[in-house]
Amino acid sequence: MPQPNGISAKPDGSETAISQPQIETSNGHDPGIGPRQNLADLFAPFERLANWLLPYALEQQDGAHDDSHLVRVFNNAMRIHAQEGGDGEILAAAVLLHDCVHVEKNAPHRAQASRLAADKASRLLNEAHWPDIRIEAVAHAIVSHSFSANQPPQSLEAKILQDADRLDALGFIGLARTFAIAGRLGGQLYDHLDPCAERRPLDDRRYALDHFATKLFKLADGFQTATGKAMARQRHERLQLFHAMFLEETTGAKPESNFYLSF
Repeated sequence: MPQPNGISAKPDGSETAISQPQIETSNGHDPGIGPRQNLADLFAPFERLANWLLPYALEQQDGAHDDSHLVRVFNNAMRIHAQEGGDGEILAAAVLLHDCVHVEKNAPHRAQASRLAADKASRLLNEAHWPDIRIEAVAHAIVSHSFSANQPPQSLEAKILQDADRLDALGFIGLARTFAIAGRLGGQLYDHLDPCAERRPLDDRRYALDHFATKLFKLADGFQTATGKAMARQRHERLQLFHAMFLEETTGAKPESNFYLSF
């Protein structure tokens, strides 16, 4: 496997220079970013770290977990990191490997996905001779980022990763990913007989709209950092707006006027 030759962050957040081959994507396909920029460049100032880890970042790609998801989570994490602090290299490594083991959303062992990813990340970093304390920090961040794992984050980097990943489940990106996953798993958009589940149990494996009540509307209350909370509030309002307007178009129910004002 490629070796990082002791990648480490300088005090200014940049990295020590190492020699690594350049890659375009985490699985070899063209993500559409153009010929003059490769995927690793989007993880500045940790391009070399990204260039090493991206080949291991995703076992498979779908509409919700792909190269673009990694970039978005990284951008969220760096935005929070700029305000909250923390170790940028540990955070970048955790972002790059947080989905490195694929377990389908409807799989019975879904709750173990982040633990499996942390174990794989630990092996990769150990083979590259990272210090144990830094490997443990990356692994903890990966384990605790997952909603289904129910493991509270303890370190600042873990809190930032959890916030950064959950931000990608909110706002317009979050709703796009929700419907993409529902379609891939054979779900329906909504229950036309009872769209708000007033006379039936919520079932987000069958109806995409139910996922707003079962998970998405709950996410904004669980953010760990002040910066993450502020970003989540705005994206939560966008979800509320979409949900209200979706019901207006499908049932004729008029949304409250403040939904429009919140966008």
